[in-house]
Amino acid sequence: MSAQPAIATLQHEDECLSLARVASFPRLRVLAWSDDILYASRGYELLKARLTSGNICWETVGHFQPTWWRSITSTLRLGSRLVRDGFHALAVLPSGGFTAAVPGAIITLAPGTKEFRVTHRIQRGTRPLHITVVPSGSIFWGEYFDNVERDEVHIYGSSDSGMTWDVAHTFPKHSIRHVHNIVYDHWENCLWILTGDRGDECGVLRASCDLKTVDVVLSGNQQARAVALVPTKNGVYFASDTPLETNCVYFLDRGGNLTKLTTISSSSIYGCQVQGVLFFSSMVEPSTINPDRHVRVYGSRGGQSWNRLMEWSKDRWPMRFFQYGNAILPDGHNSTDFLALTAIAVETEDLVTSIWRV
Repeated sequence: MSAQPAIATLQHEDECLSLARVASFPRLRVLAWSDDILYASRGYELLKARLTSGNICWETVGHFQPTWWRSITSTLRLGSRLVRDGFHALAVLPSGGFTAAVPGAIITLAPGTKEFRVTHRIQRGTRPLHITVVPSGSIFWGEYFDNVERDEVHIYGSSDSGMTWDVAHTFPKHSIRHVHNIVYDHWENCLWILTGDRGDECGVLRASCDLKTVDVVLSGNQQARAVALVPTKNGVYFASDTPLETNCVYFLDRGGNLTKLTTISSSSIYGCQVQGVLFFSSMVEPSTINPDRHVRVYGSRGGQSWNRLMEWSKDRWPMRFFQYGNAILPDGHNSTDFLALTAIAVETEDLVTSIWRV
């Protein structure tokens, strides 16, 4: 890590925000919060820890049995990066079960069991970027694949705790390239759908929780190309994800007014909120517009004044094979005062999860 302090301090008006590192865990990837419980994975094992103090103890929730060769590569740091091993998204279900994305499949862990089983084979691409669940128990994920021909793109849904899947919504041909994210907003009891990647394909859409209505709120330019979105009482914060322009953090209020808050060093695909403090991370995805080779974490109390809190240098391994540098922030609702993140493809702390008290 190029400049990783033990304590990072952000001054905002009369308030002081400090981040103090309380723990680090190698080879652990954060996935999702469920109030004060943090879920993470090590290879194909799902773990959890209740974060009520600085004493963090992990216990096994369940595991998935991959193909034999992934059982080997997932134990190797560079091997797992090369073939994108492990859990990549997780939804904690009201039933007490879990639905997750692994390479090539959607998998589900039924309540009271310990082994995930495949409930859907991915036909296009390798996995969705995120999975979301609404209070009724319905689960959704959108197709994420190269889609050079701009075929129709599906959002899949399940109403039986992830045991079976059906097409819940279809974007027609030539309308979008793929789905970046679907985020549940409990303040308006709606879904935010983020799509990409060019022209009118880029969109921030608002949908009902049954996907019977889907309305375009923002579209038509690279600043509407986003993956990370954080709902709050007064509106939603999102960060752009484009290699073609300077990236920014935006606030969209409940009246539909859009405000640009700050610029960031590169594309962002992860965001979260901790006790009213907002965080977005930027990745290393060099382009002529965004040449930066540092992973950064930006934070703001209240959303107006933003500061860079942490940064890591990209490691020496080629991005095409061993992934872009990034800082993964978990999905879900976090009721604690802890920030959890996993750095990947960076110097010193590659595949290390760190926990910070906010």
